[in-house]
Amino acid sequence: MEKEENHNKANGNEEHEVDDLKNNDEKEEVKYMGIKAMPFIIGNETFEKLGALGTLSNLLIYLTTVFNMKTITATTIINVFNGTTNFGTLIGAYLCDMYFGRFKTLGFATTASFFGLSVIAVTAVVKQLHPPHCGASDATCIGPTGWQMTFLLLGFVLLIVGASGIRPCNMAFGADQFNPNTESGKRGIASFFNWYFFTYTFAMMISVTLIVYIQSNISWSIGLGIPAGLMLLACVLYFAGNNIYVKVKPTGSPVTSVIQVLVVAIKKRRLVLPEQSVVSLLDYVPPDTINSKLPRTEQFRFFDKAVIITSKDKINPDGSPADPWNLCSIQQVEELKCLLRVIPVWASAFLYYNAIAQQQTYAIFQAVQSDRHLTSHFQIPAASYIVFQMLGLSIWLPIYDRVVVPFLQKVTKKEGGITILQRMGIGIVLSILTSVLSAVVEQKRRHLALTGSIEGMTPRNGAISSLSASWLIPQLVLAGLAEAFMAVGQIEFYYKQFPENMRCIGASLFYCGMAIGSYISSLLISLIHQVTEKHGRGGWLAEDLNKGKLDYFYYVVAALGTMDFIYFMIVASWYKYKGTGDHDSSGDIGNIQTIEFLEAEKAIV
Repeated sequence: MEKEENHNKANGNEEHEVDDLKNNDEKEEVKYMGIKAMPFIIGNETFEKLGALGTLSNLLIYLTTVFNMKTITATTIINVFNGTTNFGTLIGAYLCDMYFGRFKTLGFATTASFFGLSVIAVTAVVKQLHPPHCGASDATCIGPTGWQMTFLLLGFVLLIVGASGIRPCNMAFGADQFNPNTESGKRGIASFFNWYFFTYTFAMMISVTLIVYIQSNISWSIGLGIPAGLMLLACVLYFAGNNIYVKVKPTGSPVTSVIQVLVVAIKKRRLVLPEQSVVSLLDYVPPDTINSKLPRTEQFRFFDKAVIITSKDKINPDGSPADPWNLCSIQQVEELKCLLRVIPVWASAFLYYNAIAQQQTYAIFQAVQSDRHLTSHFQIPAASYIVFQMLGLSIWLPIYDRVVVPFLQKVTKKEGGITILQRMGIGIVLSILTSVLSAVVEQKRRHLALTGSIEGMTPRNGAISSLSASWLIPQLVLAGLAEAFMAVGQIEFYYKQFPENMRCIGASLFYCGMAIGSYISSLLISLIHQVTEKHGRGGWLAEDLNKGKLDYFYYVVAALGTMDFIYFMIVASWYKYKGTGDHDSSGDIGNIQTIEFLEAEKAIV
């Protein structure tokens, strides 16, 4: 094997494939290009984010104005699209770990995203692929035909495939280019995280301002063609660095170990656990594992039966089980318990993301029927107001890290100032306040529209209230603060509470939580619309917000958030932190740039 590697190096082969299970000596032979690979990776990330966000940020407006969809239909499609995209990351992470590795997965996914954006752009360019324009004087608007919807959904499917591969792999692939065992490599990884978050913020600002403005005020064809072109540049840059990348081989999924414990525990369900002695329990930790050794805990004791050594079980000379489908180790069982303990906490995110989803859909519709003028001749595109949510998050994170945390450390004497679960709880409370504030602003907006204080008429949605859309900024900023506490805290929680080899699963769970939140939002909107529409005037969620009761809907979302907070308090008091068995542990602070970087992975739409 070593001769073969030397032979390849002698022939100038700069393409590296690294097996994480190789010994340390072999790992040191890897030629990490580090900073030299960054122009290709950071360039790819920048153009990929500009392309994706440039289309997704204004997609809701595109569906209602170009495809003439009703607001309920468009919102449902966006929620289902977001949910499916986030669920897809679980499949993408599994395929990456088991079969393809990060380089191939990212290459395929980036290409799929380019084709997806191109398909959506074509629907704007070719008149036959979208319905005829619906003007203010049109009594009824013609909706999309079956073929038009099929072509549009093809673009969505390709985008889902692309996001499923990009989201779970891109940040890890960038970190792969640095040697984690050297100080310079560690600094390089931290620098990469900083640059990644910067590029995301930059892409977000450009997407929701310049690109959205072009789409809404100049041309949808040009505005959607630009993101497709940027994604093409992302593909070119990515493959241009092919010869200098370090490429980590797929090492298999930790899900196999989890399934083994479940199977063995069921097989040995009739056995009785020993009361004190651990002699009959297999306490084996593989020497090449990246996981820290976990102490045995008392929760979920049923699964401890998987480690009972019987007369039929054989053990190898190194202490490992001869058949891992008949005998598991304490370490394996405790790793499964880590996963099981996290699940109830993970479930608390569902209704939280339901609340945040409304700020990315109905807040835009509120902006459409509010006064968005900066001058008499210029008005801000409705979708651009989402930027304030990102600003709230981006501005608060460094303040929290550099000012709030040191102050709280002095008061509480804890490493992180407050525990991770406390941070998440604050985020849920802020999401409730966001919904309440949204309802108050909507009441004021609708009142001014109904009392005759209007600024004009939208082509389809009715009167534009004289209330300035700037009144939406506080609720969007508050939503950003909620993300800084709950979403970022959730990522930190998964990163620290999962075994080291399950952190990809943790990242996938994060996205799956968002997915379920999107599905709940879609279901809630459909249910409330059907129930309230029976009473006439279009129901709470009428096409014309002035004829509906959107504020009532926001109050329902706030009530559900309150129930979610009560549930969270219960599971948080039950939870025991990994490796400590403690209900109150803040753990290590970790690198705030890493947390910010992980949070940046979450698409704003």
